[in-house]
Amino acid sequence: MKSNELITMKNMNNLTLLFSSFCLFFSSVSLADFDYTGEGTLRYPTGVEKDFKFGFGWQTSTKKFRIGDKSYEMSELPESYSIAITLSKDEDKVWVQEFNKGFIEGFEWQIGNHKIWLRKQDYNDNVIGSYLLTFNKVDYFLARPNISIEVSFTQSGIANVKLDGVTKDMSIKN
Repeated sequence: MKSNELITMKNMNNLTLLFSSFCLFFSSVSLADFDYTGEGTLRYPTGVEKDFKFGFGWQTSTKKFRIGDKSYEMSELPESYSIAITLSKDEDKVWVQEFNKGFIEGFEWQIGNHKIWLRKQDYNDNVIGSYLLTFNKVDYFLARPNISIEVSFTQSGIANVKLDGVTKDMSIKN
């Protein structure tokens, strides 16, 4: 090989290395992390209120997904997470495993831009458990004793929050 060809190959290798470093830097910048603390308040049947936190976080560099106060190593960000709300047999209380170890009467929870509020009201017999669930200022009733809140994710955060097992308030209140 001639010396000009060697210099050209060295320059080409340096250029390739520089370009690879550039791509690596910007690909890591484009990966997103998020952290939602998920602050709320629980209401117990005794009337006592207690603050709680239940949120989600994703750290791309370590591939760790946080659910509440626990982190889990995952090969990729999960598509969604579902929170079950179960009505007691006497329809007087609810159980939300992620929020509390025992039954509660209701809660308020803010996750990202979404606010969910579950509370007891005085209704006629057509309302299961006499519960009203307000999601982003829209009222719903429980359509069955087990409902869920599904939180969907993208690399940059919460994509959507969806309710399952509820029906819109169609003015069947007393």
